[in-house]
Amino acid sequence: MARAQKDLLPDAPAAHLAVEIGQNTPPSGPPATSQPAAAQPPGNGQNALPPGPSLTIEQAEQIAIRNNPNISVARLIALAAGQITREARSAELPTAVGDLTAVDAHANSRITAGALSNPSIYNRAAGGMTVSQLITDFGRTHNLVLSAQSNAKAQLESERATELDITLAVDQAFYQALTAQAVLKVAHQTVDQRQATDDQVGALTKSKIRSDLDLSFADVQLSQAKLLLLDAQNNEESALAALNNVLGSDQDTAYRLVDETGGNAPPAPDNAEALVQAAFAARPDLAALNDQFIAARQFSTAQRDLWMPTFSALGAVGGTPVRADQIESSWYGTAGANISIPVFNGFLYSAEEKEAKLRAQAAQESVRNLHDTIARDVRTAVLNAQTAYQRITVTQQLLDQSNVALDLATARYKYGLSGIVDLTQAQLNQTQAEIANTNARYSYQTALAEVRYEIGQ
Repeated sequence: MARAQKDLLPDAPAAHLAVEIGQNTPPSGPPATSQPAAAQPPGNGQNALPPGPSLTIEQAEQIAIRNNPNISVARLIALAAGQITREARSAELPTAVGDLTAVDAHANSRITAGALSNPSIYNRAAGGMTVSQLITDFGRTHNLVLSAQSNAKAQLESERATELDITLAVDQAFYQALTAQAVLKVAHQTVDQRQATDDQVGALTKSKIRSDLDLSFADVQLSQAKLLLLDAQNNEESALAALNNVLGSDQDTAYRLVDETGGNAPPAPDNAEALVQAAFAARPDLAALNDQFIAARQFSTAQRDLWMPTFSALGAVGGTPVRADQIESSWYGTAGANISIPVFNGFLYSAEEKEAKLRAQAAQESVRNLHDTIARDVRTAVLNAQTAYQRITVTQQLLDQSNVALDLATARYKYGLSGIVDLTQAQLNQTQAEIANTNARYSYQTALAEVRYEIGQ
């Protein structure tokens, strides 16, 4: 009986053999461990996206930096912050105002209500210019300018931090899509393998060599493989949609993602403390928050200077070609200086000074908080990368072992030494091991991207 079974049952395909996506019959040959080629087209499944342009991770990062609207927003905000510096500096420059005035006054009238003075009003038509210049306010305007400059510098650092955020988002979306495409290929291979097994067991059942129970188990395994394929197709399309979004595109472009690592994973970083110090020096968000603290401290000093006197000069010159008889001269000119000394304003200045100091202290604590958070995140990212690197080796061993187990289960089933349960379980284990190995490889690449982000690269 065993001899007859061997003659009737052809070699069962192994899922770990390299299979061209879309073929119905897997090639025969000795077992060989394969790495899922995520750069290949997603296949000819019912919902698979058509092949599109190839895309490397460097190209994806460049496209996102060029097109993502979040980067444009950060750049525009940084430009706007630069204009605030000019606004603050304008108080140090002269101010000139031109005036054209024409008055038709009631004879011998004066302004007698609404003011302490009651000047006379004369018929006239005149034009002139008034120029004012701040001489000194004992450092208040200067500190406002410094505060605006620090805020503008903080916005520039925030723009760079946004670029790093987008770069990390691109890397995560790229490797997630690579994983989805690789899993989709595994799903196609699994369906092909389970279909061939189901056909073989069906033929043996018709020949009364195997029971209907064997065929039922094979049918169940085939249905599960088709469900895996449907999920893989959905995950791939979702991952590509997320990638297109972070690239700043509203198109549904089905990229053929190129894995330039070639399956070679660089070793994981091992010196977390050195990377923590590098992050302190390079993280743009920390630099931006520190600049904001400096700006808050400088603004606090400016608010303190509200109590200082303000010394300014004022000049006016003009002509009065049309005038009443009481205005004898056809032109006028005057110059003067004024010192404004604050005395009491309902405790407004003291409250503004106290508010500014408290906000500066809060900004300082925010810097310290982010400093501690960066140290934690760098150490965590390094640990995650080390664990992900170890998972590659473990999952590769699991895949090799499941390949051997599948070969043995297939041979034992051919010779009638085991049942369909052993074969289907071996097939399931092999599929799960290949998916786990795929996830481990790209999870490690994502972990390395997160380490680069945490240290400000």
